[in-house]
Amino acid sequence: MKHIETMIRIYAPCEKVWKILTDFESYPSWNPFIRFISGELKEGQKLQIRISPPNEKEMSFSPVLIRSIPGRELRWSGKLLFKGLFDGEHYFGLEEIDENTTLFVHGEYFSGLLVGLMPSVLEQTKVGFEQMNQALKKTCEA
Repeated sequence: MKHIETMIRIYAPCEKVWKILTDFESYPSWNPFIRFISGELKEGQKLQIRISPPNEKEMSFSPVLIRSIPGRELRWSGKLLFKGLFDGEHYFGLEEIDENTTLFVHGEYFSGLLVGLMPSVLEQTKVGFEQMNQALKKTCEA
């Protein structure tokens, strides 16, 4: 199993960060990593997601939303082709530092047969997370 986790301090209230994070329709205008999301913010619902990791091919997948706690956490689980090949559990966490400051935590747990064979994809994924975090910060603080 591999784990990537990134964090960034955003000088905006959790509510504002959550609103921007869950406004999937606006992703193409600010998000360099997750270019598209559609689906309902209801646990058990399937999402349609397209990501664009730096220096890698764009990828589309259909994970299942496994947790949605408004203002706190969003988490989905997906797989490549079939379970056990290349699986991921992606998450966003929002922690209130004070009323105008949010710690944004962005990560993913990877497991499956192909994980060890794809180190460059995982490295570029981390770069993509960091780029998204910076873009979210800029959007929230504007």
